[in-house]
Amino acid sequence: MKKWRKGSITKRWIINTLGVFLVIIVLLVTSLSFAIQNFFYNGIQQTIAGRSNELTNFFSTYLSADSNSFTQTARSYVESFPDKELMELLVINSNGEVIITSTGFFPDENEAMPDYQNALKSDDNFAVWSGKLNSGESVMAVTRVIKTTGGDSIGAVRYVVSLEAANRKIFVSISLIIFAALLIVYFIINSGAYFIRSIVIPIKEMSATTRRIAGGDFETTVEKLYDDEIGELSDSINNMASELAASEKLKNDFISSVSHELRTPLTAIKGWAETMRASETFDPVIMNKGMSVIVGESERLTGIVEELLDFSRIQEGRMLLMMDKIDLLAELDEAIYMLRERALSESKHLLYDEPEFIPPVMGDKNRIKQVFINIIDNALKYTPSSGVIGIQVTSNSDNVIIAISDNGCGIPAEHLPRIKEKFYKANHTIRGSGIGLAVADEIMQLHKGSLTIESTEGIGTTVTLVFPVLKEEDNSNNI
Repeated sequence: MKKWRKGSITKRWIINTLGVFLVIIVLLVTSLSFAIQNFFYNGIQQTIAGRSNELTNFFSTYLSADSNSFTQTARSYVESFPDKELMELLVINSNGEVIITSTGFFPDENEAMPDYQNALKSDDNFAVWSGKLNSGESVMAVTRVIKTTGGDSIGAVRYVVSLEAANRKIFVSISLIIFAALLIVYFIINSGAYFIRSIVIPIKEMSATTRRIAGGDFETTVEKLYDDEIGELSDSINNMASELAASEKLKNDFISSVSHELRTPLTAIKGWAETMRASETFDPVIMNKGMSVIVGESERLTGIVEELLDFSRIQEGRMLLMMDKIDLLAELDEAIYMLRERALSESKHLLYDEPEFIPPVMGDKNRIKQVFINIIDNALKYTPSSGVIGIQVTSNSDNVIIAISDNGCGIPAEHLPRIKEKFYKANHTIRGSGIGLAVADEIMQLHKGSLTIESTEGIGTTVTLVFPVLKEEDNSNNI
C-alpha cells in the first residue's frame, strides 16, 4: 500500500483509468473482430447451405437409382450450376472418390475432406468445415450427402468457397476498427494528459509555494489558473499565507509589546533596588518610596504573567471555572475599590451608582472579577486626565447588563472588528500585551454570556457585559 500512496497522480491515472480503459478497448476490439469474422463466415455458410438445399429437390427422382444415373444427374447439376465463379463443386461417389468438379481440376488425393466424413455421420446428411487446403488457401467447404430412400449413400456434392477475399475484407474491417480504437486512445491520452497537467502542474506549484510559506516566506502566492476546485485551493493557500503573515506580525508585535511590558517594571525594580543598596545612609522616605515601587511593579509583573497563563489555559482548553451562585455587585464593588485609588491618582473620575438589587448569576467570582478589572483598567488606560469612566448596571428577567463607558480616545472603525482577537492592539503607544480583551471575552463565553464593544474614535468606548440570570430550575439542578 505504501508504494501506491507514494506514486504520482499521473501514475495512478495511467494504472487506474487509462489501464482499465485500454483493457475495455482491447476486449471491445477483440469482440468486434470475432463478430465481423462470424458475420462474413456466416453469410458465406448460409449462401452455400442455401445452394446445397437444392440438391434434395434435384435428386428427388434419383434416390433409388444406380450409381450411373447419379453420375449423370450430378454432371447435369454441375453443368447447370449458376455460381461456378463463386464456388467450386465436387461430386463424390459412394466410395468417397471425387468424380466430377466444376473447374475440371481434381483435388490432390491426399487432400482431407473433414466435412464429407462428418456429413456421412450426421443425421441431416450435412456438414461444414473451415480450414486450409494443402496449398495453404483458406476455404469453407459444405458437403451434402445424397441417400436413397433406403438410407444408403449413393454419393455427395461438396461446395468449396475460397475465404481469401472474405479474409481480406475482414482484415480491412478489423484494421479500421483498430485504427479507430488507437485514434480514440490517442485522444483520450492527450485529453487525459491535458487534464492531469491541469492538476499536477498547479499542485506542484502549490507544493513549492507551501514549502516557501513553511520556510517563512509569507509574501509568496499561488497563481490562480482555473476557476474550479484547484482555483479554490489556490485561494485557500493564498489566504493562509496572508493569515500567517498577519499572525506573524501579531506575534512579533506581541513579543515586542510583552518584552516592553516586562522590561519597564523590571527596570524600575532594578533601578530602585540599586538606589536603595547604594544609599550610604538609611532614608525612610527613599526606602518607603522604593519599596512601594518595587511592590507595585512586582504586582504588575505578576498580572502580566497571570494574563499569559490564562491565555495559554484557554488556548489549550484547560481553564476550569469554580462555578457557584454569586452576587455580581459584590465582585464589581471589589474591582472598583481596587482601581479607585489609581483613578484618583491619575485625576480621572470613576462614576458608579450601585443599584438596589440585581438577580444572582452562576459563575466563577475570581474570573468575573478579573473581567471587571481588565475592562475598567483598559478604560483608565485610554481615558485622558480629567476624563470620566462610568459604570451602569441594569437587569431584566433574563440577563444582568453591565456597561462600562469612557470618554477616551476611542477605537478607529477599521480596528473595531478585530479588537478582541489575540495579540491584536489598535494603539501601540499604550502599554498592554494585547490579550487582555481576548481572555475576558473567552471568560464571558465560558459563562454563557457576551462581551460587546461599541466605540467612536475621539468620543469614547462602551464595553457591555451580559450575564444570564440564574433561574430557579438551574439553581436546583446545581444543588
